[in-house]
Amino acid sequence: MLEISWVFIALGAWLIALAFLTKKFNHPKRKLPPGPRPWPIIGNLNLLGSLPHESLHHLSLKYGDLMLLKFGSKPVLIASSPEMAKEILKTHDAIFASRPALAAGKYTSFNYSDITWAPYGAYWRHARKIYLTEVFNPRSLDSLEYIRIEERRILTSRLFPLSGKPIFLKDHLPLFALRMISRSVMSDKYFSDHYDQSNSDASIVTFETLQQMLDEWFFFGGSINLGDWVPWLSWFDLQGYVKRMKELGKNWTEFYKYVIEDHKSKRQTKKDFIPKDMIDVLLHLADNPNLQIKLTADNLMGLMHNFITGGTDTSAATIEWGFQELLRIPNIIEKAHQELDRAIGKERWVEEKDFSQLPYIDAIIKETFRLHPLCALLPPHYSTEDCTVAGYDIPKGTAAYINVWSIGRNSKYWDRPEEFIPERFIENNIDMKGQNFSLLPFGSGRRRCPGYNFGIKVVGTTMADLLHGFNWKLAGNLEDISMEEIYGLTTHPKRPISMIMEPRLPLHLY
Repeated sequence: MLEISWVFIALGAWLIALAFLTKKFNHPKRKLPPGPRPWPIIGNLNLLGSLPHESLHHLSLKYGDLMLLKFGSKPVLIASSPEMAKEILKTHDAIFASRPALAAGKYTSFNYSDITWAPYGAYWRHARKIYLTEVFNPRSLDSLEYIRIEERRILTSRLFPLSGKPIFLKDHLPLFALRMISRSVMSDKYFSDHYDQSNSDASIVTFETLQQMLDEWFFFGGSINLGDWVPWLSWFDLQGYVKRMKELGKNWTEFYKYVIEDHKSKRQTKKDFIPKDMIDVLLHLADNPNLQIKLTADNLMGLMHNFITGGTDTSAATIEWGFQELLRIPNIIEKAHQELDRAIGKERWVEEKDFSQLPYIDAIIKETFRLHPLCALLPPHYSTEDCTVAGYDIPKGTAAYINVWSIGRNSKYWDRPEEFIPERFIENNIDMKGQNFSLLPFGSGRRRCPGYNFGIKVVGTTMADLLHGFNWKLAGNLEDISMEEIYGLTTHPKRPISMIMEPRLPLHLY
């Protein structure tokens, strides 16, 4: 019996060794991209500072344009060059088209129902189709141009009485953007502000409260929540983020439910109701029994949420960054004035159809996007299967970040990358539609922002009108201008600058 036992032990050991060798032979060691050695439990999270895009940029200078890090125990791919961005966003677009299941998407975006955080699949494809065909098609955008015109006139008329006095654009641009988006999306503001109490009956929040909700949403969208990357720590919520996310999600839900019910009640009062805004379009689609994908309450709120978040913070922040740069170099403002006077004249404001005649203004905006992209790190992509990127083996379940901030500052692709030089885009006609991977303010591939055309219209004409309508100068000294950032899903100037403007058009236009 003892001899038989030893036979079984020897046989078992032989089978285990054979299995090990077979596995080793059939699954050779993967060739992974270079990267820093991870620590136990936290991986490389210790290397991320308060500005992750800058930390990752400095790491890329050591490890290369394609790095593999560990956030906790999870693999994270970082692309820091146009070539590597193209690998993820075009060559392997289908594999990286999904999103990691982060807490921000679950608790602040209606259980991954908005187009930013929804995983790649039937619902996301359906949602994107709604945006492209029903909301952001040329006919719909043109029909809402009158709102964009009115809100730009309101902005300039509010600035005019402040001529000669120090102001901060940050005190004016967010309200302008939120008013314009709210009217375009919901036909009404649904918030009160100290300038306008005309819709007090429909208001559910103040402008200040709604802006704070937006600021929190962008903060959590870009934050590193430990529980996302070290799952066994999620129960503890050490940073307190999840608790705050849940509270924020409740506040957004309350706001959107009010808007939806208000729209439904107005629809019921008319027999042949014609949709007037984007919420009406969504409700009409939700009632369509022939849709392959039924829109749930979370889906409706998620799609509404994209309208509000997608066009407010992004446009206001871009214009503010633009002026931070322009006031450092007054001769750029002078060149812009010359172009505006030549193409538009001094008897009217800029219109959207004029923008093709303003290549220098367009170059200023592109240069602003290069140095201060809407998202310094594009929202993370997520591989749904194993693949090979630039000769490296990338496992399924890898999150991938495109460091657009780093790409915009790479001396290999940009001459004098730290300087604000709009002329580079006059000499080199690079577009922003996602086909040139050295400039990706709206992303590229399947996940490119569907509101690209809307965003360009808003930022372009608003920047042009502010330059056309006023002369601008610093209220303080040149040393007061800071390029320090506040990080989130979008980045903002940490220290807004005080400036003085004077009207430069006939007074009756204000």
